[in-house]
Amino acid sequence: MKKHILVIAQYFYPEQFRINDICTEWVNRGYKVTVVTGIPNYPQGKYYDGYGLFKKRKEIYNGINILRIPLIPRGNNAMMLALNYLSFVVSGFFWKCFTKIKADYVFIFEVSPMTQALPGVWYAKKRKIPCYLYVQDLWPENVEIVTGIKNKQIIGAIGKMVDYIYKRCTHIFTTSESFVNSIHNRGVSIDKIEYWPQYAEDFYIPIEEISIPEIVKGDTFEIIFAGNIGTAQGLDILPETARVIKEKTDKKIRFNIVGDGRYKNELMGIVQSQGLTDMFNFIPKQPANRIPEFMAACDAALLSLTDSPLFAMTIPAKLQTYMACGIPSIASAAGETETIIIESNCGVCSIPGNAEELAKKVIELASKDKDELKHLGRNARKYYDENFDKQGLLDRMDHYFGNRAVLEES
Repeated sequence: MKKHILVIAQYFYPEQFRINDICTEWVNRGYKVTVVTGIPNYPQGKYYDGYGLFKKRKEIYNGINILRIPLIPRGNNAMMLALNYLSFVVSGFFWKCFTKIKADYVFIFEVSPMTQALPGVWYAKKRKIPCYLYVQDLWPENVEIVTGIKNKQIIGAIGKMVDYIYKRCTHIFTTSESFVNSIHNRGVSIDKIEYWPQYAEDFYIPIEEISIPEIVKGDTFEIIFAGNIGTAQGLDILPETARVIKEKTDKKIRFNIVGDGRYKNELMGIVQSQGLTDMFNFIPKQPANRIPEFMAACDAALLSLTDSPLFAMTIPAKLQTYMACGIPSIASAAGETETIIIESNCGVCSIPGNAEELAKKVIELASKDKDELKHLGRNARKYYDENFDKQGLLDRMDHYFGNRAVLEES
């Protein structure tokens, strides 16, 4: 009989998160997979076309059974976001009470909010089965940084919830080594925590330089940023960075911002008001499998995070995506992200939040010839293959799910 994995993930297909691919791989490896998720609304803040409270609540994707529980869309303000988080938990509580699903394991894919883990913890306790948590965002630290909430009572209450979740999970996986130490410092046994880095989907591969309608290259040094355009990404330094670049060099440099998010309209407004539209190209959100084409049409990829101790501990999934595509990286980041870029020799890194420094690094990379850029790209892919190999990581996870057939093969 197939082992049955119940995945709790507030965001899932057609929302673009790596858990989509992880679940697909588990189906291919012989598991039965059921995903309890919300109604897709990320990052736009409204339900996707064709989905709603009374539409497509059950779906099958790549052999995965999807059950969508009701939630309020995240909207475009803090109140709606809070209601979005809360509604998933409330719906999850009632789902847990009445569901007839019988799983062997629970796997929680935790990007913010951490509150989404609660239905998974409750279900695992009810069924008396192992509960695995994959921590992508560290709480309560993430709440303080992203929302600016400093109230000790609120942060303390969130901290108690986080400890409650950690205590009731069988094993905790993290996306960075720093997260291991941080969780351990909350009183969790080090034996219960494991660094399990993210990988990029199979379609993220290096491809030859191409031309696409969205990016008309010419003699411009093209930089791509692909993903969510939010406040945590630290993109607010780009207009100032562009202004400094204009002052320092005659080279034509352009930032291609591909995606959507809560900060996009504000960023576009700043770019226009400062007369920098010639240095920016805003491109709508694209299907994930088209992103390698956009990479191939550009010279380098940008990874930016706000300046905070939390983000110094974070390895954003974007880094693995860029490295898998074999494109040089320009990072405005510190900590583990900086370490990986230096170790792999795949690009340049600047102090987060420092527009002058970022401009200097952009010009430095734009001054390299094509052969030098290709060398950096090859370094990126080589490091990716050695450290973020998908099959090797999934083999490690199989040990926790007791998939004997896979274990015998490995």
